[in-house]
Amino acid sequence: MKLKKVLASTLAAATVLSSAVLVNAEETITLTLWGAEEDQTLLGELVEEFKAAYPDVTFDIQIGVESESTAKDTILTDVEAAADVYSFASDQIYDLVNAGALIDLDEYAEALTMAGKTLDDVKAANVAGSIEAATVDGKLYAFPRAADNGYFLYYDSSVLSEEDVASWDSLLAAAEAAGKKVGMTLASGWYNASFFYGAGFTTDLNEDGTTAIDWNGTSADGYTGVDVVKGMLSIASSPAFMAIADGDISNQLAAGGLCAAVSGTWDSITAQEAFGDGYAATKLPTFTVGDAQVQQGSVAGYKFVGVNGYAENAGWAVLLADFITNETSQQKFFDQRESGPSNNNIIDSDAVKENVAIAALAEQAEFGKTQKVGGKYWDPAQTFGELIAQGTLKADDDAGIQAALDTLVEGVTAPIE
Repeated sequence: MKLKKVLASTLAAATVLSSAVLVNAEETITLTLWGAEEDQTLLGELVEEFKAAYPDVTFDIQIGVESESTAKDTILTDVEAAADVYSFASDQIYDLVNAGALIDLDEYAEALTMAGKTLDDVKAANVAGSIEAATVDGKLYAFPRAADNGYFLYYDSSVLSEEDVASWDSLLAAAEAAGKKVGMTLASGWYNASFFYGAGFTTDLNEDGTTAIDWNGTSADGYTGVDVVKGMLSIASSPAFMAIADGDISNQLAAGGLCAAVSGTWDSITAQEAFGDGYAATKLPTFTVGDAQVQQGSVAGYKFVGVNGYAENAGWAVLLADFITNETSQQKFFDQRESGPSNNNIIDSDAVKENVAIAALAEQAEFGKTQKVGGKYWDPAQTFGELIAQGTLKADDDAGIQAALDTLVEGVTAPIE
C-alpha cells in the first residue's frame, strides 16, 4: 500500500500529525474526487470553496464522474487507480472495506482539527442511522452525505390520479389509456429486491461475508417466491411498462414518454421539468401476489463520501471528504440538487419537510429495509432481473420460475473465493 500522508496545519508551519510523513508546505497537494454526473457543477463549486479555506496550500484537485450506484464496481476493478475521495451508496461499504478501499477514519481523526472539529462532532451532526450504516466492526469508514438513498414513485398528476398510483394494476391501466409508460429498473438487485422485501422475504449478511437469502422459498408472510415473480412478470409484460437500465431513469424522464417512474431524490429536478405543473410523488404502489395486494417494499439507505485506503495525501483527502459533507455543503446539495440531507439541523428545516420528493421518501420509509448483502449478491440479482425485464420467464411456468429462483439463491450464497 502506498504510504499515507497526513499534512498538518500549514498555517502553523506544517506541523506533522501522528502517523504522518512531512510534506513540504510548498508542495502541490494532488487529489482526485469522484461524484455523480448530476453533481459535477456543485462539486466544482465546493472544491473551490475548499481551496479557499486553505489559502496557503496549493491544490490540484481533479473531479471525475462516477455514479454512487456503480462506484464499488469501478473502484474494485483497480483500487489503487481509483479516486482518493469518492461518493458511494451505503450498501457497498462492506465490500469496499474488505478491499482496503476505505480508510478507518478514527486513524485520521486528528486531521479534522484543521477544520475545527472532531470525529465525534461529525457523528453528532448526522442522523444516527447514517452513522450506524457507515460503521463496520465499530469503526467509522465514511462521512454521511445524504439520507435519501431510497426510491419511491414520481408521477404526472395531470395524467394520473392518486387512486391510479395506489396499485401497479391501476397505474399501468391508466398509463396505457393515456398512451404513456411507467418506468422502473428491474435489472438491479437494489431495485428488484423491493418486491421480495414487500412480501416478507429477506437478505442478510453472514459473519463470513456471504449472503443469506430466502427468495426461493416461502416468506414469513406466507407468500412464495414464485408468486412474487409472477406479480413482477405481470407488471413487466404490460405494454405500458418500460424496463429501464440502471442509471438511465433521468434520460427517460427527460425524453417525455413517461407519466411515472420509480426513482429517488436525485431525479427530482428532472421529474419536475418533465411533469411540470403535474409534478407529484408518493410511496410505491401495491402489487399482486397470488390473490393479495402487497405493498411494494424498498431499500432504505444513505450516500457516503469515503477516502481510498491507497490515497497518497490521506489527511487532505479526509479534510476534503469532510468538507463536501458538512452542514453547509449538505445545505447546498439540498438547495441545488434537492438531495435529502443526513445532517440533523437541515432535516428539521421547513424547506426539507415541505419538499415533494423527500416527503414521498418519508412516506415510503415505513416499508423500506436496510439491504445487507455480500459481494456475491449483485451479479446474480442483476441477471435475475434481466430475465424478468426481457420476458424470458413466463408467468405460467412455475417450474421455470422456481429453477430461476434456485439459480439466483445458489449464486448469491456462493462462498467468497
